[in-house]
Amino acid sequence: MDFGVIILAIIQGISEFLPISSSAHLIIFRDLFGIGSSITEEVALSFDIALHFGTLLAIGIYFFKDFIRMISKGLTKGVKDSEGKIFWYLVAATIPAGIVGVLFEDVIDEMIRSNYIVIALALIGMGLIMYFVDKTMESKKEVKEMTLKDALIIGCSQVFALIPGFSRSGTTITAGRALKLKREDAAKFSFYLSAPVVLGAVLVQLIKDGTSVIMANLLPFGIGILVSFVAGLLCIQFLLKFLKKHDFKIFMGYRIILGIIVIIWALFIH
Repeated sequence: MDFGVIILAIIQGISEFLPISSSAHLIIFRDLFGIGSSITEEVALSFDIALHFGTLLAIGIYFFKDFIRMISKGLTKGVKDSEGKIFWYLVAATIPAGIVGVLFEDVIDEMIRSNYIVIALALIGMGLIMYFVDKTMESKKEVKEMTLKDALIIGCSQVFALIPGFSRSGTTITAGRALKLKREDAAKFSFYLSAPVVLGAVLVQLIKDGTSVIMANLLPFGIGILVSFVAGLLCIQFLLKFLKKHDFKIFMGYRIILGIIVIIWALFIH
């Protein structure tokens, strides 16, 4: 088995939850550094499903009690309960990105995936936006104080994450901070919101490609689940603790440096 696949799995597991764009990292490490470039399309597809499934497990297990309470109260008490309200807000917030993703994800991927300058500018631009929004906005609200309007705005922000470089977690956390959510609460709602998005991605891939590709590649599939699950758990825990005392400066700096490297590579080396 190509060890590049394992390296890509680690990269995906880390960058899926940190606000640095997993799609951009997979493109950059595969195209710029040739990591995992030799794997077959079938193995890559199986591994992609596994990565999504592993991160979904990480979200589900880390926030298991939260999801059980939200679903239970959402179905029994509805929006009258603070946790039940968040459940229905998550449902509403998932719809905009779900519709756009189904209709345009393949088109956007074909147009932008090989446009390294756009990816680099997205990395740099979103890093700057994320930092300055965080620095200028108050930290007033918790997740339970969110309104339906807040949830829909955060949900709509996910549409930008279809462009490699923006980052799903980066856009949703930034939207949350723009709505004056506390840093940790913005990250927590972003993680909550990733569950239906990742679940949808897994189901769409299984419907399109079936389970035969998984059965033919059980080893990479199993490794992908394990690696992304462990990396996902560690990154969720890290970011929630990190944001209690720190801002997004380190992520902004990292995104800018990576974006500059990609621009130099695209203009002078590629």
